[in-house]
This record gives sequence, C-alpha cells and structure tokens, in this order.
Amino acid sequence: MSLKQQIDADIKKAMLAKEPDTLRALRSIKSSILLAETEKGAKEELSQDKEIQLLSKAAKQRRESMELFEQQGRDDLASTEKSELDIIERYLPKQMSEAELETAVQRIVEKLGATGMKDMGKVMGAANKALAGQADGKAIANTVKNILQNQK
Repeated sequence: MSLKQQIDADIKKAMLAKEPDTLRALRSIKSSILLAETEKGAKEELSQDKEIQLLSKAAKQRRESMELFEQQGRDDLASTEKSELDIIERYLPKQMSEAELETAVQRIVEKLGATGMKDMGKVMGAANKALAGQADGKAIANTVKNILQNQK
C-alpha cells in the first residue's frame, strides 16, 4: 500500500472517529503528496524515497514551529504542532538513536576514507543519502562534524 493510499484510509478513520487534530495532520500530508505528484516533470506515483523526503520535511517544519512557539510562550500552538508531529512520525521509518547514528556515520567516514573537516561535504552527501528519513539532518551534521573533528 502506497503512502497516499494509507493516508486516505487513515483520513477516513479519523473522520469517523471525529479526531480533528489527526485529520488536520493527515490532510497536510495528503496536500504535500498531491503537490509533489502534480509538479512539473513529476512521475505519476511518488517513489518511497520521495515520500520519506516529504514526510521528513513536514516533520522538520513542525519541529521548528514548535520550538518557535515555545520560545514565544505560546504553549497552545506548540502543543498543536507537537500533536501533528507525532502523527507525521508514525509514517516515517524508525528514527536512529544517537549511538546508532554515530556508528552509521563512522562506517561512512571509514568507507570514504575521510580524514578531517575538509571532507565534510563528501561525508555529508553520503550520510544524508544513506540515512534519509532515519535521522534528522541537523543530527547527522552534528555527528559528522564531531567525528571528523576528533580524527587525527
């Protein structure tokens, strides 16, 4: 079952269960999918990588909004963003722990033969591609930076 079909089925369930927060989050995901499908030059069906990329982007937007609302003392809006983020994360692959992320990045560094910060771009490109959807881009960048800085 594609992500679009899964979202459609879950929208129907949320409507029947009268869950407005879930419905709002699912509709925003469906909107993103429809926009991506109708982009110029897009294929009919989205690939799984593209679906994960869309979900990751939506999750990142919610995380950033939530942080901003918390800084401004708007707990009501932050909680709305948090609930939408929780729903979006249901459809993303399981996120890596810090230890798993560090191990994966270390393997990539060794595979590429990176020796220091000058190789950051090369390692980031490979890490982002390999770990897409499994870890936040900011966490990947911090881990790559720490590993490359500590290499001698």
